[in-house]
Amino acid sequence: MSAHSPSTPRSPLHNWLAALAAVIASLAAMAVMATLGLWAAGAADLPDGAVAPVLAAVLVLAVGGTVRLSGDAGGLAGTEGGLTVIPLSVTLTGALLLGWCFLRPLHRRTVAGTPGLAAWTAQIAVVWILAVLGLALAARRTFEVSLGEDLLGDLGELFGVTPTVGFAAEVLPTVLIGLVWLAGVLLVALLVSHGAPLPPELMRFQAGARPAARATLGLLLVAVAVALGVALAVAATRGHAAETFAVILLGLPNAAWLALTVGLGATWEGRVEGPFGLPMPRVLDEVLRTPDVSELNLGSLAEHDGARWWWLLVIAAVLVLATACSMAATSPARVPPWQHALRLAVALALAVLTVGPTARVSARIGLSVLGIGDLGEGLTGQVLLEPRLWGALGLALLWGLAAGFAGAWAVRVLRRRRQ
Repeated sequence: MSAHSPSTPRSPLHNWLAALAAVIASLAAMAVMATLGLWAAGAADLPDGAVAPVLAAVLVLAVGGTVRLSGDAGGLAGTEGGLTVIPLSVTLTGALLLGWCFLRPLHRRTVAGTPGLAAWTAQIAVVWILAVLGLALAARRTFEVSLGEDLLGDLGELFGVTPTVGFAAEVLPTVLIGLVWLAGVLLVALLVSHGAPLPPELMRFQAGARPAARATLGLLLVAVAVALGVALAVAATRGHAAETFAVILLGLPNAAWLALTVGLGATWEGRVEGPFGLPMPRVLDEVLRTPDVSELNLGSLAEHDGARWWWLLVIAAVLVLATACSMAATSPARVPPWQHALRLAVALALAVLTVGPTARVSARIGLSVLGIGDLGEGLTGQVLLEPRLWGALGLALLWGLAAGFAGAWAVRVLRRRRQ
């Protein structure tokens, strides 16, 4: 057999170089997506030298890392806040490319067997940890804050106060969460792959897990594609093109998966105050800008902005039923409908358990001078949006059971007619 045959195992050095290339390609694609999104969001107005740290912070957030907001002005002033949001457009871009790079040698059988798969995974993990560590160390910057011309400005001028606000990634949590993110990406890649061999210990789960995983991933990607079409239509017909493209490039899956779970009947809770807000669609900002925490669901959206939001229910039903049919069509014909229903229920529940926490938003910034805090909406604000996760999980199970059973029967009827 030739040394260059696709089935020939690669040398350790070649594997390390391939792992390095996979991580670099993934992070480069994420950086391009994030850079374009930041530019559309107005990052050109950032001070000189600030773009690179902000870009590093966006990439840290994209892999689930943590960014801490802080600042002070000696003993007279202080700022406090936090940011928990994942720019899922950036995340999804990196995950898809990294998963493809991970699977490529498996499809070519240059990595085979459990030991080879474990070694290949470990090599990617080592390179990935080093890359995420570098991003976490680079994601830090401090800015001066203008106090304006009101009471805060007078106090600042009187005491010579020049407050600063900055951000810095929390290095250890970022590295640990980044490693969990990588493990999830590689596991999903193995589950949805058509040609990559599973370890012998997992072969018995292949027939049941892979069709459900592929169909559910397809559901999430189709939801993003639908949201992309809506966003492009909004940009073309209603203006605000730069703002819309910023959402597309940074947070389109956030909006898409929020809409999908709401269409399934889930309820989210949230609140918006101060200068911050949720950019798209604007009705979310309007529903949540209340004195107390508000509910976001089909009922509150329809009450605030008309019955057209009930179309989310129709779209979600069509997508879930199509997912069920896709899963049944790619599964062995001998699988009974009740088993399809159980598998889809579990897959949908796991999907909701994943996209719910990753699509949540929590951001707060506050400034105080001489103990006087939250003086003026231009200096303090909060955005909160998170799902009622247990209710969403229950709904996902019910939808999966109903759609899985219906899809299995529909595919069975089609197969009988063809015969």
